[in-house]
Amino acid sequence: MKVLVVGGAGYIGSHMVKRLGQLGCTVTTLDNLSSGHADAVLAGELVVGDIADTALLHSLFERGRFDAVMHFASFIQVGESVQHPAKYYENNVTNTLNLLNAMKAFGVLRFIFSSTAATFGEPQYSPIDEAHPQRPINPYGRTKLMVEQALADYDTAYGLKSVCLRYFNAAGADPEGQLGERHDPETHLIPLVLQAASGRRPNISVFGTDYDTPDGTCIRDYIHIADLCEAHWLALQSLVAGQDSQAYNLGNGNGFSVQEVIDAAGRVTGRPIPVQYGARRAGDPARLVADSRNAREKLGWQPQFPDLETIIGHAWQFEEKCRAGRG
Repeated sequence: MKVLVVGGAGYIGSHMVKRLGQLGCTVTTLDNLSSGHADAVLAGELVVGDIADTALLHSLFERGRFDAVMHFASFIQVGESVQHPAKYYENNVTNTLNLLNAMKAFGVLRFIFSSTAATFGEPQYSPIDEAHPQRPINPYGRTKLMVEQALADYDTAYGLKSVCLRYFNAAGADPEGQLGERHDPETHLIPLVLQAASGRRPNISVFGTDYDTPDGTCIRDYIHIADLCEAHWLALQSLVAGQDSQAYNLGNGNGFSVQEVIDAAGRVTGRPIPVQYGARRAGDPARLVADSRNAREKLGWQPQFPDLETIIGHAWQFEEKCRAGRG
């Protein structure tokens, strides 16, 4: 199978590229390297470029004869999306439409989309299933929902089949230690905690200790990056098998609090983790946990690394590599 992975030099995309290579696929990565890393592309060909470049897209599709496209090239920072919405609408919506139109022009009709739990907005109940109302509260979530809605219309009009995978909190690192999170700046909890453990940052900030949770800190659902990649592969297989377009929520179905993550990281690393406690941040729900039964039942997806300490252990392996200057 020939697969175009857009954003394949980033955190999730690079893990997917490696997995596709292991599965025997012919992989082409398209990435502008604005936040990705060329050395993270461990299989196939890397084309440095942007989905805003229509001529480049047409050239790629003309020679690539792809069977499917996986799209990971969105901007993802909620706070930045509020401050710079134009950047998000242009890249996450307009540029994605460029990609879809190139697919349509060349008859590539299978698309796996990296969506987000942010399309749901403030949770009305937990765990969150696919029937939960989608009412995003920031431009990032709105741009992802707009693409989901466009995909439904492209299916109806053009027969372009898609699977939208709504992640909760992607976490962990390649179990073999080759890949991990290298965001700049880093905003995800687990790598921030581990950087505090390793001494690469002075402490970890905890925002709010008075939530209606057992220990007062926010609860989130962490899904191992390898399990996320497996869900993408199964989603692609469902389209190859002729199944209809779908959307799935992806998480472990188990929530862990911020304090539980810090405590688990202390056990995994054997190091003290300096913590600075502060006030709540606006817009942080107390709980965000996925109901992933549909993905389990319809895709046959079964997370292999649901344990929090395993997720942290793989991330710590990569953090130690980075601290030693090898990441």
